[in-house]
Amino acid sequence: MSTQRIVPCFWFDDQAEAAAAFYTQLFGGRTTAVARYPEGGANPAGKPPGSVLTVEFEAAGVRFTGLNGGPMFSITPSISLFAHAASPAEADRWFAALAE
Repeated sequence: MSTQRIVPCFWFDDQAEAAAAFYTQLFGGRTTAVARYPEGGANPAGKPPGSVLTVEFEAAGVRFTGLNGGPMFSITPSISLFAHAASPAEADRWFAALAE
């Protein structure tokens, strides 16, 4: 696994898999993981269970995440970065510092 701990996230309605395939073909790379919307539980986007939630991929040696959030959320001029913690305790420490 890469040591890159902050990962840019691209928001899509339903195109995360296609985008990952495009970027990995264009820049060289691979899809590393696909997560799907659960059969039960929280699903604020209202996507069908089993449909793609996120696609993690590497392109040009950089890790990215594609998120299928759905069209009910408005796209903003912001950027998203995911920070991958090594443990829940580390995530809690980061959250407390950032919240302050």
